[in-house]
Amino acid sequence: MDAVQAANSGHPGAPMGMADIAEVLWNDFLRHNPGDPRWFNRDRFVLSNGHASMLLYSVLHLSGYDLPIEQLKHFRQLGYKTPGHPEYDLSIGVETTTGPLGQGISNAVGMALAEKILAARFNRPDFPVVDHHTYVFLGDGCMMEGISHEACSLAGTLRLGKLIALYDDNGISIDGHVQGWFTDDTPARFRAYGWQVIRDVDGHDPDEIKQAIETARAETGMPTLICCRTIIGHGSPNKQGSEATHGAPLGADEVALVRENIDWPHAPFEVPSEIADAWNGREKGARLQSEWRTLVNAYHSRHPDLAEEFERRVSRDLPADWPRAADAVIAAIAEEAASVATRKASLRCLEGFGPLLPELVGGSADLTGSNLTFWSGSKAVTGKDAGGNYLYFGVREFGMAAILNGLWLHGGVKPYGATFLTFSDYARNAIRMAALMGVPSIFVFTHDSIGLGEDGPTHQPIEHLASLRLIPNLQVWRPCDTVETAQAWRAALESENTPTALVLTRQGLPYQERDENQVAAIARGGYVLRDCDGEPELILIATGSEVGISDQARMKLAASGRRVRLVSMPCTSLFDAQDAAYREKVLPSTVRARVAVEAGVSNCWDRYVGCDGKVIGIDRFGESAPAALLFEHFGFTADHICEAAMDLLDDK
Repeated sequence: MDAVQAANSGHPGAPMGMADIAEVLWNDFLRHNPGDPRWFNRDRFVLSNGHASMLLYSVLHLSGYDLPIEQLKHFRQLGYKTPGHPEYDLSIGVETTTGPLGQGISNAVGMALAEKILAARFNRPDFPVVDHHTYVFLGDGCMMEGISHEACSLAGTLRLGKLIALYDDNGISIDGHVQGWFTDDTPARFRAYGWQVIRDVDGHDPDEIKQAIETARAETGMPTLICCRTIIGHGSPNKQGSEATHGAPLGADEVALVRENIDWPHAPFEVPSEIADAWNGREKGARLQSEWRTLVNAYHSRHPDLAEEFERRVSRDLPADWPRAADAVIAAIAEEAASVATRKASLRCLEGFGPLLPELVGGSADLTGSNLTFWSGSKAVTGKDAGGNYLYFGVREFGMAAILNGLWLHGGVKPYGATFLTFSDYARNAIRMAALMGVPSIFVFTHDSIGLGEDGPTHQPIEHLASLRLIPNLQVWRPCDTVETAQAWRAALESENTPTALVLTRQGLPYQERDENQVAAIARGGYVLRDCDGEPELILIATGSEVGISDQARMKLAASGRRVRLVSMPCTSLFDAQDAAYREKVLPSTVRARVAVEAGVSNCWDRYVGCDGKVIGIDRFGESAPAALLFEHFGFTADHICEAAMDLLDDK
């Protein structure tokens, strides 16, 4: 209440309404160590209703995390660790970025799923080295967002028994009492998902809350939803129970009345020493972590190989021989020189890299046979058997993407998930959150253009590449053949703080010959694939399926005596990150005649071709027809590229 008032901005209602629930959870149940927020076997806590951020900052401060009172005094201010919605920062105990409603609970599903997968892989009799719960607070907004339906349905199917969600059922959202727009029977819905539901818990009665959490923890075969009846803005004599407390400070007069009403005579931000001492969890947390470390040490003695692999995965380290082994995979793919669709090249990469990385866990949103994400070492994760590494997400693109983020945030797994590129729109906000948090989830998008053909314009992505490239800190790769696909996968697997979108074709593409230097240069995002003698007159720039077509045009132009360079640019953001000297070497400023070719919207290529260049793109929606006919219809042919090139050269 005081922090929101000091900031003159924020949401006091939910923190006040859920404070009693937080007190019971954090002091009676949560196993964590404020002295080491990265302790692997800690319970995870996610505040899905992220507007209640001051509740989280309060319990983190009181518990002894590195979040001093000055941080709370500067809630929502520049340069402080207490932003308006929680942002991923394990140094202070914030497990994930929340704010867009529904994503927190979906991240939590991923965390609980990771716990179950790792427990199945590493736990042995008498050695439960992976054994913790995931707790979530969520409100009506999370319940209304469609993503929560996607993720919670899957959580029930996968029997995530250590996932416990506490629902702030206060009946209020920004517009007022929710009965006018939210009359779902939420308990019935969750029971239908396969959850245990504990309903009608008094969210202001510590004994009822404690009993509910104990009941939830006793059920190991189903996730649990605890429906807590609460009063928003609890304690405010004039505003509690109304939307007036949701998203605005209470006001100085009402704050004073709250103090009287709850018999709290202390000044703002003053915490009496006896309360601070009772809340501080550092001593208990250190003891819990020490007990776990003793268990792990004994595990090392009894199961040394398992323990070594467990420690590697917990540390997020790649295998010791990864560089050599990854080089060998790429060399083998280059030697095969296969001309296949890049979605098939991606499957070949999974076959090569998968055995090297047992932490690789992923799947598809009901398009496994089209995305080609199930490799020979894949085994489905099910509710009865979590010992696999493949996830059938069902038609849940948004939920899948947020669950991937939760899997990585938990640790111990390296997640990927796939769908068609056009459906990246469904997943976009979770992709954005991965980029914002620096979470290196791998998003596999196949059927990348009009080249998917007969399914027509509803399934043919046009604006999607440009749209994804606009997201900061997202590496978007559109490889042109098997070797570029392998380098893209390697970059994604090695990434520590950047998510990756792998954009792949349905149709077959020709293999491109390269020397060793060119293979290495793929990792720079853009490089010279074909060159001419002397300085070029014209530069062709292309990605994906248009590289092969552009090479045909280059050969035709060269046969007529023109000096033409072909630049393949599978990842524009990586190319942009190179030093100026490299970029100038690839795209010399003296060569102003340039043509960019990509089967997507054209306006993102202006910065590469300049005012004197041309872009061959598609700035309208597609058509339903075989791919070859569509490429000809929309001008993605060698002849059309040659015409555009000659127009530029003739104008010189």
